[in-house]
Amino acid sequence: MTARVGVVTFPGSLDDRDAQRAVRIAGARPVPLWHDDPDLQGVDAVVLPGGFSYGDYLRCGAIARFAPVMNELVPAARSGALPVLGICNGFQILCESRLLPGALTRNSSLRFINRPQRVRIESTDTAWTNRYTEGEEVRIVLKSGEGNFVADDATLDELERSGRVVARYTGEAPNGAHRGIAGVCNGPGNVVGLMPHPEHAVEELTGPSTDGLDFFTSLLAHLESSTAAPAATG
Repeated sequence: MTARVGVVTFPGSLDDRDAQRAVRIAGARPVPLWHDDPDLQGVDAVVLPGGFSYGDYLRCGAIARFAPVMNELVPAARSGALPVLGICNGFQILCESRLLPGALTRNSSLRFINRPQRVRIESTDTAWTNRYTEGEEVRIVLKSGEGNFVADDATLDELERSGRVVARYTGEAPNGAHRGIAGVCNGPGNVVGLMPHPEHAVEELTGPSTDGLDFFTSLLAHLESSTAAPAATG
């Protein structure tokens, strides 16, 4: 059966269609979800896309965390049952929802960044990165004005110790992110927040590479392994 991946559209979302296309290219069925609908429609996973949800009033993601769609998403994700990928603004929403630690603040340059960016995959033990090789460098798109990941030293140390840094910028972080962190995950690895945009690097015609596609094929591999019947014994 084809996996069904929900892509949430908030007022101000910009990359929901791109995320749907990436899901489709990977071989799953994208299911559009509306921010005001509390029903996740039984999807197997959810992508929170990039953009400016609710105009980024108050703080990026601060209003979106209270959207009706989050009422079912947050407890399901926290239980480890629902894989969730938050991209850019989606990452901000996951931090505001306390599904992920830390916060995303203004880029250290105080300028919006829009360019292809190399990042290094630090953890492959997540629902969204298992098709990569640890240490693999990928080229995807970074486009954000508030992508500077910050946290206190104790939180950063714990993320490092527990292997929850998912991706790191190569070289100097372009946005000033602490310890060069581009993405993190929760303890079970089903929730991943990523500041760069893998959905913009899934086909040669429209992106700088196809390096982002395996974030979505990793999900399919995770879902397949999660539903596989146990091997017979005896």
